[in-house]
Amino acid sequence: FYAKVSHLHSDVYKGQATALANPLLAFTLIKRLYSEWANVVYSDEALENSQLRSSYEEEESALPKLEDLQGAVRGLLRLQDVYSLQVSGLVRGHFLTTTSKGTSEIYRPLVSVRLSGDDCFLVGKVAYDQEDYYHSVPWLEQSVRLFRGHKWSPENQGTLEDALDHLAFSHFKFQTGNVTCALSLSQELLHHPVNERVLQNVEKYEKMLVVKPHIKANELRRPASKYLRTREVYERLCQNHGSHPTHFQNPRLFCDYFTSGSPGLIVHPAKREILSLQPFVVLYHDFITHTEAEDVKRLAQPGLKRSVIASGEKQATADYRISKAWLKDSSHAVIGKLDHRISMVTGLNVNHPFGEYLQVVNYGIGGHYEPHFDHATAPTSPVYKLNTGNRVATFMIYLSSVDAGGSTAFIYANFSLPVQKAAIFWWNLHRNGEGDVDTLHAGCPVLVGDKWANKWIHEYGQEFTHRCTLNPDE
Repeated sequence: FYAKVSHLHSDVYKGQATALANPLLAFTLIKRLYSEWANVVYSDEALENSQLRSSYEEEESALPKLEDLQGAVRGLLRLQDVYSLQVSGLVRGHFLTTTSKGTSEIYRPLVSVRLSGDDCFLVGKVAYDQEDYYHSVPWLEQSVRLFRGHKWSPENQGTLEDALDHLAFSHFKFQTGNVTCALSLSQELLHHPVNERVLQNVEKYEKMLVVKPHIKANELRRPASKYLRTREVYERLCQNHGSHPTHFQNPRLFCDYFTSGSPGLIVHPAKREILSLQPFVVLYHDFITHTEAEDVKRLAQPGLKRSVIASGEKQATADYRISKAWLKDSSHAVIGKLDHRISMVTGLNVNHPFGEYLQVVNYGIGGHYEPHFDHATAPTSPVYKLNTGNRVATFMIYLSSVDAGGSTAFIYANFSLPVQKAAIFWWNLHRNGEGDVDTLHAGCPVLVGDKWANKWIHEYGQEFTHRCTLNPDE
């Protein structure tokens, strides 16, 4: 174990960015800090090493918790689903996607890592505990394959017997109904130290096959989602970046150097690209410099906290692996400069409370946003707490580029934007104040962690810059 960790620190973890760039490497790091070190420190082999135990206990409170490990696993499963990644490829450290055109590599990390039998067992067990046998079966199959012929290590959480036991029940339970496979795996368990339950399972499976010798296994199906209606479109957009009209097909979509009549933009015009008319979405190229982006990330780092969602009358930590921080324009000159630049290109009043403070978002392993609206859709929404109306517009700044994943997908408009050093702007509301349903959008899961900055602009304060028309339906 020491040799493995020493190798990782000397040859693999040459820099924090390199280590966290690969989600598989980040997952194995979280797993090692949460369970592997604890298993070694409290193992029988380490009983006499009191110094090791005391040193570990001093650092234990700052190490990842079970929630972090389970969240990392769910992030990996999300990446597997959205990008159709092969489990066998992930185990070897490759990000291979399968489509109708064949298999291709969507991301090649600078630092690759192979998963162990225990790594695969943990992923499979998290799915198993959620009765998600669609995911538990392939991961536990890989775990069994890797555990066979390998000596058990003290840092491991699972064993070959554990993997066989969970895999047998996964095959039998619910969606699969593969009794023959469950019986075969349970019979293999009889060659290892077993408990009474395994013997009872073998008898049960044998009786079932006697009564119905040709039981047909059901097809594995993905767990349901409350966003099931848009899941297929969402995942296609994340993979393919949509199919919106190109500029030569629609002359109303164009690129230009935009000044908006602002003196500040006459000298340095904005590089504007009209991406969509319904909803109206604009991309501003090179909106932020590298130095400014790094300053924003540095300022946000101390205040980043896991996102929360409404849970009845209370708030619960969100499951989509995202942390947020809010930056006031007074916190640093660069924030005020960005606010001023946003105001120039949009012509809107973005000063607080007419615009919310700049929000910086950091995506963890498989971090994403499900399809949603930025504007409030209920009168009790916290969006109204500023007493400045609804969110009339969104201005999103990409603080970094990523190698794969992380696109912003507009579901009903059928297009998505890859992450790049740019900013996008869209109207959330029609001029009559009604929400624009075509702005339903989602943040695709990231294969490489990145940070975004959001600026939400409210209705009040825009009365003379974004006027209503005489048509009540506009």
